[in-house]
Amino acid sequence: MSKRQLCILGSTGSIGCSTLDVVRLHPDRFQVISLAAHTNVDAMLEQCLEFKPQQVVLVSSEHAALLSQRLNDANVNDISVLCGEQALIDIAKCPASDTVMASIVGASGLMPTLAAVNAGKRVLLANKEALVTSGAIFMAAVKASGAQLLPIDSEHNAIFQCLPSGQQDEIGECQLLSNGISKILLTGSGGPFRTRAIDTLESVTPSQACKHPNWDMGRKISVDSATMMNKGLEFIEAKWLFNVEAEDIQVVLHPQSTIHSMVQYKDGSVIAQMGNPDMRTPIAHALSFPERIESGVPPLDFFNTPSFEFQQVDFLRYPNLKLAIDACKQGQAACTALNAANEIAVAAFLDEKIKFTDIFKINETSVNKFVSQQVGNINEVIALDKQVRKFAQSLLAEFNTNGRL
Repeated sequence: MSKRQLCILGSTGSIGCSTLDVVRLHPDRFQVISLAAHTNVDAMLEQCLEFKPQQVVLVSSEHAALLSQRLNDANVNDISVLCGEQALIDIAKCPASDTVMASIVGASGLMPTLAAVNAGKRVLLANKEALVTSGAIFMAAVKASGAQLLPIDSEHNAIFQCLPSGQQDEIGECQLLSNGISKILLTGSGGPFRTRAIDTLESVTPSQACKHPNWDMGRKISVDSATMMNKGLEFIEAKWLFNVEAEDIQVVLHPQSTIHSMVQYKDGSVIAQMGNPDMRTPIAHALSFPERIESGVPPLDFFNTPSFEFQQVDFLRYPNLKLAIDACKQGQAACTALNAANEIAVAAFLDEKIKFTDIFKINETSVNKFVSQQVGNINEVIALDKQVRKFAQSLLAEFNTNGRL
């Protein structure tokens, strides 16, 4: 059996590290060809020494130079160290790898992920923003190149596993309704503030927002989980992955995060995918699909698993989720604007420049500003993304001046 040749974009983040955990268990199945990160020299050095990739990329030229020096100090001279955003694109499409883990957080992962798609590779999609910002354009590229797209988000991977096998080969072009499916049930924990009094949310601190009750995630995605924007982005992603309309998707609060999502069939059956809340499970599934391999995650202990709870979403508590669902219905410009504004707003909140509840104000104002703009190709997506970020930054300046929008 020949080894899969891996390129891991975002290798020092939580998904990247979990991917390498799975790879570590299966040296006979996978070989790491290239790694990419932003600035984390220490983690990248450790990964280089263990997995010995051919190429690595750090976006920051300063940090890439430091990595080169430290590799040289360690007498490692056969790893090419590159820097810059173009280098991300280059390793994503490089013929030396056949499988790309796309786990760069945010819109900055769009172009490298699209490069891997255009190269016709197996793309393991953990970067939900690629589909949120460019939905139809991205899926058209998948179809044109013949790339194989496999979802990594635990929710979308769960939905994928619950589909009829024939539909698993039709990502982006699924015909769920004609295959007996009536609804996709997208589960979400509700984050750390599910039971907190709504009128106290404006005083939430970044450290409180980053303490997810079930998952160990990066700071940005943790805040998105707290606002449920993360579920909103997943809602939009599900539309494109499974070729459904917003009305065919329902968000269900499930605080235990044991059921990762469900598929409801016309005959009344509901098929759910369950497991411990550990990203190594969907990663292992996608890495080896259609086979199954060890992930390092223990199976559910049903005798010590908390009872399942299910609740409806309160949009007064989670206005960002409602905003995302509405954007999904409004079209691509609204989705692109939503994602761009949210990245600016969350970064500002983490830097303690705005309140937790101000994230929604910036997102809503930005979507309303750009919802009617036309987006027909990837260059227009990138241009709109830049426009929205500039606008959202100007809103931050108003907050700093007036304390409110």
